Amino acid sequence: MSNKKDILDKLGDEVDKVSVDNSKNDEKKSKKISKKSITKKQTKEIEEDNSVMGQLLQDAPIEFPEVGDVLAGTVVDVAPHSVLLELGSFGIGIVYGKDTKDGLRGNKKIVIGDKVNATLIELENEDGYAELSIREASYEKAWEDLESKRDNEDAVETRVLDANKGGLMVELNGIGGFLPVSQLSSEHYPRVDDGNKNKILEKLKKLVGQTLLVKIIDILRDEEKLIVSEKAAVSEKEKAIISELKEGDIVEGTISGVVDFGAFVKFFPPATSGKDENADQLEGLVHISELAWQLIDNPREIIKVGDKIKAKIIGVDESRISLSIRALEADPWKTVEKKYKSGKTYSGKVDKINHFGAFVYLDKNIHGLAHISEFSEMYPGKKMGDMIEEGNEYEWKIISIEPEDHRMGLVLIDKNAEDVKKDKKTKPDAKTKEKKKKSSEKKSAKKKVVKKEAKKTTGEAKKKKKSSEKDDKKKEGEPKKNDKEENKKS
Repeated sequence: MSNKKDILDKLGDEVDKVSVDNSKNDEKKSKKISKKSITKKQTKEIEEDNSVMGQLLQDAPIEFPEVGDVLAGTVVDVAPHSVLLELGSFGIGIVYGKDTKDGLRGNKKIVIGDKVNATLIELENEDGYAELSIREASYEKAWEDLESKRDNEDAVETRVLDANKGGLMVELNGIGGFLPVSQLSSEHYPRVDDGNKNKILEKLKKLVGQTLLVKIIDILRDEEKLIVSEKAAVSEKEKAIISELKEGDIVEGTISGVVDFGAFVKFFPPATSGKDENADQLEGLVHISELAWQLIDNPREIIKVGDKIKAKIIGVDESRISLSIRALEADPWKTVEKKYKSGKTYSGKVDKINHFGAFVYLDKNIHGLAHISEFSEMYPGKKMGDMIEEGNEYEWKIISIEPEDHRMGLVLIDKNAEDVKKDKKTKPDAKTKEKKKKSSEKKSAKKKVVKKEAKKTTGEAKKKKKSSEKDDKKKEGEPKKNDKEENKKS
């Protein structure tokens, strides 16, 4: 090494001499040419010359670095914002700020004596040093290492840097990664009864600074994205216990958390249940759709933390256990056609209304959908929200029943709307109204004439009757002809 150093010193002196002889104007520039700044091009030009320097280079050829080359160095000094590296025959190099970070070393600090690789980013800076980057040199190797760990499914430790409402920011090999909330282990999952996102964030913030065991589940190198999972890094012991579980097994457990999409249940494996209370508990998830046969918007309305339940195992993989509470109850849809008939009308309560229709419960477990298309056909120009309200009961006609798919089609039967419909059908148009009006006027005039005639006839009849009565009275007052003659005789 000392031999090479002597040669380089002689090369520097020779360059200075040649430069002074050629031009006085280049004297200052020539003196700056040193063992650090001689490039490969300059070396080639000198080697082609038969000068002393050319002879020296031919005797001991040296590869001079270029910007972008990766150099091996030893740390000789560590300052708060820089690191000095001994680069052997190329002298001393310096690394500034964030470029001192070596991702492959994890969170370990660089100390004097460490051997590191660094990328040359400037041959000579204003301080006369070769400027390098340890971070850049380790970057490609860091990604390669992460891809290897992903392919081998290695569990690695990572430190939590920060948190947001979606998960945790972590770091592996100096590369930032993300751990989604859904990929947290049951131990660290933020269970908040009301699902408040701010409360969830508060719980996640408590994990900042902690070291978690994770597995790399996705790498998008071009986009510099790294996704990890704590849930996937389940201990081998727990994996062995989970592998013994079977679909169809019945477990007894306690609700350990309720979230928007279901409920977590802690339970002892069937083999140890009731025998070893000190055994490690497992945790499974009852999805919202498996809590009960009815539709559920908010699991907290039907179940709470601390409830003792029985559930059926419906799915098992390396790190997830899926449970069902409703699977232990009789399926009401198997007998639905005995209770309800297609074409018949029943009373039903509106559970919720959305853009494609209304969900309606005919009883506790059986629900149907009144699709918007059927409604629009039945009541053109009407809006469903104007005719029905959530929580109210109405009359519904069943138009289809599909027990296997747990589906029922309904259509609203609204008596008021039907009466309006009938009125619309029987309501006359303007011409008909005019005809009826004229006809009514004619009938009225005819009635008046008939009434007048009847009145006249009645009056004449009364006069005749009175005249007849007078004649009768007159006749009664006059003596009869025979009576007069009898009087005369007497």
